[in-house]
Amino acid sequence: MAPEQSTHPAGDETHATGRLLFDLSVPGRRATTFPEPDVPRAPLPDAALLRDSVRLPEVGELELVRYFTHLSTLNYSIESGLYPLGSCTMKYNPKRNEEVARMPGFAWVHPLTPEHAIQGTLQVLSELQDYLCEMTGMEACSLAPMAGAHGELAGVLMIRAYHHQRGDTARTKVLVPDSAHGTNPATAAMAGYTVVSIRSDADGNCDLEHLRSELGPDVAGMMLTQPNTLGLFDTKILEIAEALHAHGALLYGDGANMNALLGHTKPGAMGFDVMHLNLHKTFSTPHGGGGPGAGPVCAAPRLLEFLPTPVVSFDGNYHLDAPSASIGRMGAFAGNWGVLLRAYAYIRTLGADGLREVAENAVLNANYLRVHLAPLYDIKHDRTCMHEVVVSGARQRAVGVNTLAIAKRLIDYGFHPPTVYFPLIVEEAMMIEPTETETLASLDGFVAAMQAIAREATDDPDLLLTAPHDAPVGKLDEATAARHPYLRWRPDGE
Repeated sequence: MAPEQSTHPAGDETHATGRLLFDLSVPGRRATTFPEPDVPRAPLPDAALLRDSVRLPEVGELELVRYFTHLSTLNYSIESGLYPLGSCTMKYNPKRNEEVARMPGFAWVHPLTPEHAIQGTLQVLSELQDYLCEMTGMEACSLAPMAGAHGELAGVLMIRAYHHQRGDTARTKVLVPDSAHGTNPATAAMAGYTVVSIRSDADGNCDLEHLRSELGPDVAGMMLTQPNTLGLFDTKILEIAEALHAHGALLYGDGANMNALLGHTKPGAMGFDVMHLNLHKTFSTPHGGGGPGAGPVCAAPRLLEFLPTPVVSFDGNYHLDAPSASIGRMGAFAGNWGVLLRAYAYIRTLGADGLREVAENAVLNANYLRVHLAPLYDIKHDRTCMHEVVVSGARQRAVGVNTLAIAKRLIDYGFHPPTVYFPLIVEEAMMIEPTETETLASLDGFVAAMQAIAREATDDPDLLLTAPHDAPVGKLDEATAARHPYLRWRPDGE
């Protein structure tokens, strides 16, 4: 598979839409003409606040439209192609969900509307709580956290509140696997705990003996992702939960990888006491670039009273209530309503059978890639993976081509690079998550590109080390960019 050649290569200043807007400027051109004001002109600010040196582009409406339309084509999205960012679950987001979220009765509801006037809205939230509890095997749920890390913080604060209510204030440590998402140790530290890293064993599971050696009366709990960040189901999960509970510690579940479990198993049955879910990943809301997100937190019976407020309850009417020992509010209102609504529409559309197929196809797609990439790329833990596969570019590194170069070369083949150099415990890691929405043809195209790049690493390494070649921006000097960022356009001579 050869990369498609751009009709207008990067840097082609002869093509109008590939140039800066200022380059298209012609004195006197206007994109619009404003009528004379029909109200008195307001006086200008003090002269000390005015300046004449600001240069603005002067372009016509057609140039302006073409310019911004061209910029829009430079964006990569799931609608453009495979988006294999591991641990991000960049699945296709059904447009039906967007239509539901834009329905006026939902989109225009004000968060301060009295409860009696939004019973339908509260019913949707209540039913979503129930669905998430059913899927996770938990007892109750709060939809309030606004993102995954926000849900993590809520869960750890609930664990802290549980211990403090019992007068057990000597627990100062939280255990975190060495393969964990970076937010896990950060969250534990934000909650006031000392973080203790637990190593992985030879099979990619949590090292049970190391875990047991760290357990004691000073451990509040453990933060664990299931399946873990290596893309593997931790087969020792029941023993992990039992060991923690025997020492009075609790087990927190990072639900970022729930896409692999839907309809097949429940974290509550594995011994988790509290967990968050990334609705913008598993339950299909467009995300990236910092949002939007939603991280509802679900709890087992022992932690129900500590859930963040509000929680929707029903006594013939729907209400927004605060649990008896709630950790308080995580945000101003009841959660990120638009994301919650999209998740509700997604769940209702697919139903139980459809959600089960989501997990089956996500796991199937990831293992298809694992088998086809294994002959050319190293796999540290080469066993059946779940929804994502972690491969290593160590073999290519041996001939002078690192993982970053492989990722940049993928851009020339029309694919967004996977997550690279994570998890940290895998040398030259590439974390690939195809999700369930990719077709066989899409997967085969990605495999062909990865196979071609593996050959290029041996036959023409400079081709990779200078990639990308067919992109608006070529290989960047990242160190210089970090030290001396160029953040705004400047006219010539400034």
